[in-house]
Amino acid sequence: MKKQDADATAEQAAGSTAAGEQNGEAGPQAGADGLAEAGTADVQGGGDGAASSGGAASGGASEQELAASRERYLRLAAEFDNYRKRVEREKAESWNRAQAQLAEKLLDVLDDLQRVAQHFNPETATAQSLMEGTQMVERKLQRALETAGVEEVQAEGQPFDPAVHEALMTVPAESRDEDHTVADVFQKGYRFKGILLRPARVRVKRFEG
Repeated sequence: MKKQDADATAEQAAGSTAAGEQNGEAGPQAGADGLAEAGTADVQGGGDGAASSGGAASGGASEQELAASRERYLRLAAEFDNYRKRVEREKAESWNRAQAQLAEKLLDVLDDLQRVAQHFNPETATAQSLMEGTQMVERKLQRALETAGVEEVQAEGQPFDPAVHEALMTVPAESRDEDHTVADVFQKGYRFKGILLRPARVRVKRFEG
């Protein structure tokens, strides 16, 4: 009986020891799991805060860039408007200078006409002298216009060109080769630096044979 009682007591002691070891292992493991969960929560909370700060900084930078772009646009628009006005002013000044130069040349011709009129004496002047004076003034005027860029449209004897000629009437042509050529000119035509000022008013030959 004593031996059996001793064996039972030993088994009870071993069982108590095993239960204590199991309880001890479970306690540290649960504590470690709790710390891990708390750390994860802290990390997640910190990440959300950093993301919020980064978004605010990005929004502020975008507003600054937009304001800078708007300022650059307004400055460029003002500079272009000033450039446009300056070009228009320079163009107007250049046109005025060109007109002034032409007017200056025409003043010399006007002086010649006035001298002819002042010194013309019907009692002493001859038709020959009057014609010579008139032709001199005409040549001077023509040179002034040519210098300014005015040129005469070639017409007489040329093939009829509706772009620079205006046919007022037709006359019979003697041969087919003369068909649609300018017979004579009623009024001369002129160009100014390639731009037609007025067409030459002409009479055109027409072959009807």
